[in-house]
Amino acid sequence: MADSDRDSLAGARGEVVRSMEPFLREHIDSLLKPVEESWQPADLLPDMAAGDWRSQLSEFRERAQALPDELLVCLVGDMITEEALPSYQTWLNRLQGVEDPSGTSDAPWARWGRGWTAEENRHGDLLNQYLYLSGRVDMRAIQTSIQYLINHGFDPHTGDDPYLGFVYTTFQERATKISHRNVGDLGKRAGEDRLHRICGLIAADEARHERAYKLFMSRIFTLDPNGAVLAFAQMMRTTIVMPAQLMGPGGDPSLFARFSRVAQKAGVYTAADYAGIIAALLADWNVARLRGLSGEAAEAQDYLCGLAHRYQRLADRRERSKVGDAEPFPWISKRVVRGTG
Repeated sequence: MADSDRDSLAGARGEVVRSMEPFLREHIDSLLKPVEESWQPADLLPDMAAGDWRSQLSEFRERAQALPDELLVCLVGDMITEEALPSYQTWLNRLQGVEDPSGTSDAPWARWGRGWTAEENRHGDLLNQYLYLSGRVDMRAIQTSIQYLINHGFDPHTGDDPYLGFVYTTFQERATKISHRNVGDLGKRAGEDRLHRICGLIAADEARHERAYKLFMSRIFTLDPNGAVLAFAQMMRTTIVMPAQLMGPGGDPSLFARFSRVAQKAGVYTAADYAGIIAALLADWNVARLRGLSGEAAEAQDYLCGLAHRYQRLADRRERSKVGDAEPFPWISKRVVRGTG
């Protein structure tokens, strides 16, 4: 597709999204929690201003000692992903129809973008402070990875097309929900109940954000089913680019690839999860039941309906792959963990 055609398509889709403002205004208060009712990182960490801060911190660090290196690597990778929020907000604000031109606009989409960002910001803050207080990781190496990731940026291959953006965010919110939930479960298995609670609260936020973006896209499926199916298929053909892919020096994706292999082996986020998300979104958006689609959209529908099964077969093969070599990680003082081949 030529650039001019792509711009025209994104503009038309932006108009559909703008027409959804009354719909969003009706739902926004249920999609975002009031600040006064939201948890904050300080609620879940030792109170360093308290008279007994030393005993609080000692107990905290004793529990953190139980976490295996594989889990620490997954936790650090998830935290770095959350800390690149400036890139994600910048990207969201570029989508047609979703912009916040003044930075303080009271328009529904502008309020949503700022509210979503404010809620997401707590995630990186909490995990960062947890890891710092744990004493288990090399914080300078972690901070370097965060700076690299924000410096290198983030391109999910959506351009300024809001349909593509909403498919991407729905997928990613579900993926991060799964990853945080599984890290928390592994923490509880290791005896770290505090980490289990922390990850559970973050996963609950991600689940609520997933519902929001899924709702936006469901509305688009009603207003423009042909465009919605085509956008869904386009994102799947592109494949979902993981947001932390460029966390390595020079934008080298090998650090992220090593982290992903450890997450796969630990069961934190796997190829089967990727396949499962596709299947869930197909069901949520009733893609197989859509009728009266145009020829191109009908072809995209056929492609999508066979996709989850295809990815599940790939996941099954990945599950049977051999254990890979031990891999050193700068985040845990270059100690080694194993991924999958």
